[in-house]
Amino acid sequence: MKKIIISRLFLYKHRFVIGYALLGLAFVGLLFGMPLVAQYGLSEGEIQSAVSSYALDFDAPLTGDLVDLPYRLLQKLSIVVFGLTPYAIKLPSIIIGLCLGLLLILVLNRWFKNNVSLLASCLVVLSTPFLFLAGSGTPLIMVVFWPTLLLWLGSKIQGEKRPKPLYSFLFAVALLFAIFTPYMVYFAIFCVLFVLMQPHLRFVVKSLPKIPLGLVILVIIGGTILLGMNIVSRPDTIMELLFAKNFEPSSFFSNIWAALSPVFSWQGKVVSVFLAPLMSLPIFALALIGLFSTTKGFFASRNSIASLLLVFTLIIAGFNPSAIVFFILPIAILVAHGLKYLLEKWYGLFPENPYARIAGFLPLAILFSVMLVPSLLQYVYGYRYNPSVANEYRYDLNIIHAHLKDETLVVSDHYDFYKILEDSTDLTIVGSTDEVRTEGMAVLYGTTDNPNYKLEQIITSSMKEKSDIIYLYRKTE
Repeated sequence: MKKIIISRLFLYKHRFVIGYALLGLAFVGLLFGMPLVAQYGLSEGEIQSAVSSYALDFDAPLTGDLVDLPYRLLQKLSIVVFGLTPYAIKLPSIIIGLCLGLLLILVLNRWFKNNVSLLASCLVVLSTPFLFLAGSGTPLIMVVFWPTLLLWLGSKIQGEKRPKPLYSFLFAVALLFAIFTPYMVYFAIFCVLFVLMQPHLRFVVKSLPKIPLGLVILVIIGGTILLGMNIVSRPDTIMELLFAKNFEPSSFFSNIWAALSPVFSWQGKVVSVFLAPLMSLPIFALALIGLFSTTKGFFASRNSIASLLLVFTLIIAGFNPSAIVFFILPIAILVAHGLKYLLEKWYGLFPENPYARIAGFLPLAILFSVMLVPSLLQYVYGYRYNPSVANEYRYDLNIIHAHLKDETLVVSDHYDFYKILEDSTDLTIVGSTDEVRTEGMAVLYGTTDNPNYKLEQIITSSMKEKSDIIYLYRKTE
């Protein structure tokens, strides 16, 4: 009987290619399909983001309106092309989330072996917080996107004896765009301090060829000048970039507490747009193992950066509790460290016995499934059936498109948001104090005592505690 050599089997030889292909298919499918199933309501932040993006002029770069400009331009283009729908509002985050997921996979693959990076990538990009971020139509995703891009570009520069000038230039350009995203000025300062404190990175910078280093310095100087000119012409820009709107210094520590509440509330009782817990208990335990495993050799750049990024997360969460989502980046690195530690210790028990190593795969597969499957189920069902989250979203836009055609829609709040509907539908949008002259009148979240109209239908939603969304009236004869 011919002896079977496992290393020659097709599935074994191409296991990582197959694994990444399956991860890619699952990731893309979830990213583009889940907003239709799970997270299809609109939060207050998404409504405000849509209004801000739609009001953006395409000459914004010339007028100095630069805060979150790439995201807002992409969102405006999506709304103009597809109309005001929840999916069009979320589409920019879905596209950027696709890029962000790829960058996280590339970063982990750059720093860890294939088996570790593949498993860690699955746990991170298919987790509840990542899918939430990619399905939320706000620029919040850029707070994670830019640092991840900078981290990957930095690894391409650091890991080469002669780094290509292109990567240095792209790093500088990405840093320039990043500083016009809220809190990324702090991240730029963090990068500079981290390079100065890290001996290996200082050596890398000193050994950079003159052309790449000159390009980086020129772009950074140009970006600083542009930022200064923007602040002079728009003084409110400094508040948007450094702090949240209406930020009070006295609320710094209370903001941190509010930010951490959905992260560690494993009972899911936090009233927030975040589905608590943001991080499942098994993944938290794995990240904790990774954190302890990095204490040995802490001053290696790969080991220390995750811990420092956690501190950075707490700082920006003090300005805006929503910025806690930045923890996705350091948690991804710590999860990879934790998996690396577990795999090394587990397979170290039987280093020479191939049968024991194969049998040892089963408990690891069970552990991996316990961490991955509940997180996916939490995302799919939590946003539909968890009342503390569902009540933070509005579901009326889907109902408006499904039931209203050429009526006059009467709104009492978010008038600028619903007014956008006039550009892509036959609806007429008026405020609650305006006179209605058409045959049909639909009142959003309210009723009317106009004697000229008779109540015809109450349109409800199964997603809200107060389910009466639209009161539809017809003009009396």
